Amino acid sequence: MQFGGDFLKIRALEVTELNEYVKRILNDDPILSNIKVKGEISNFKIHSSGNVYLSLKDEKSKINCMIHRNNFDKKLDLDNGKKIIAEGYISSYIRDGVYQLYIRKIEIEGQGRLYLEFLKLKEKLQKEGLFNLEHKKSIKRFPKAIGVITSPTGAVIRDIINVVKRRYPKIDIKLYPVLVQGENSADNLVEGLEFFNESNNVDTIIIGRGGGSLEELWSFNEEKLARAIFASEIPVISAVGHETDFTICDFVSDMRAPTPSAAAEIATPNLEDLIATQNNILRTIERYVNNTIVYNRQRIDSDLHRFKLFYERSMFDDRYMELDRFKEKIDNLISLVIREEKEKLNIFSKGMANLNPFSVLERGYTIVEKNGLAITSKEEVELGERLDLILKDGKIKCEVVEK
Repeated sequence: MQFGGDFLKIRALEVTELNEYVKRILNDDPILSNIKVKGEISNFKIHSSGNVYLSLKDEKSKINCMIHRNNFDKKLDLDNGKKIIAEGYISSYIRDGVYQLYIRKIEIEGQGRLYLEFLKLKEKLQKEGLFNLEHKKSIKRFPKAIGVITSPTGAVIRDIINVVKRRYPKIDIKLYPVLVQGENSADNLVEGLEFFNESNNVDTIIIGRGGGSLEELWSFNEEKLARAIFASEIPVISAVGHETDFTICDFVSDMRAPTPSAAAEIATPNLEDLIATQNNILRTIERYVNNTIVYNRQRIDSDLHRFKLFYERSMFDDRYMELDRFKEKIDNLISLVIREEKEKLNIFSKGMANLNPFSVLERGYTIVEKNGLAITSKEEVELGERLDLILKDGKIKCEVVEK
């Protein structure tokens, strides 16, 4: 419908006509057709159609907004209270006669600046060589203890404990509890690294947390933490965020794991695999020894047969005696090899038995656990705490009444 100034004066407009006219004015405005608005999200709702409805507010006002499902980025993790910068256009909904912001693109307020800081620090540390492969330390294959720097209440520590207990239960897990986001969290993480390096009582350090936004993961992008990881004498495995999240911590660590569970697998051997490997080695040695014995016997018999065919036995009695001595020497040598290999197998088997955490239980000892972690000192428990006593045939729960 075409509107002119004179036309508007001639008659009263229908409500729909008025709303259409207002919509046209808004759509034709060059500023309102491509505008950025910043504010705090409220009334956030995802419709069953996939479209998103929300309000942006500041201290004095608010504006209704809509995001078409094709423009909605679920990775942004939008929710009430989050501050954003929305880019889009202003238009009106004719039926209700209200104008709103139709959002095409969203940036979490502050993330643009943070991302630039991330890229700048990454480039700086890369030029200094902190990410170079020659500085990466090898992860110890058979660690006695693992240090974990993370929140004491999150899913990260639970996942790591579960995986380690399943794969290699003999390992001691030492937790250094920290804040994983917010003020002073980066300092907390650095203190954890310094603690384990000064104590020197772990073979590997896992540093990690669950997923989050760039702002929530920012502690793991701090330069002080990167330099502390680089200076660590103990190998560090980074398990920060989800597989698609990358932090400075990932680049400078000796190994990056996509998840905390994967970090636990990298840090520990699988006891079942070790036992299977041992059995394969034993079978290989046994086949080798047997084949060697058979081969040498066949060779000796063949030599004897050739001598019998070409020479009269009476003329070569001395040779036969020498051959008999040689055969006896070979048999003794084979017996010696078998004994030595058996001794090696016994030593290897005893070593593997010592790796079995339940072997001590068979000798009458008991393992004391608190919250799934082994207790090695009375200083680790308090009066009234409930503990688990692990025996060879089961578990007993008890309470600390004296220490």
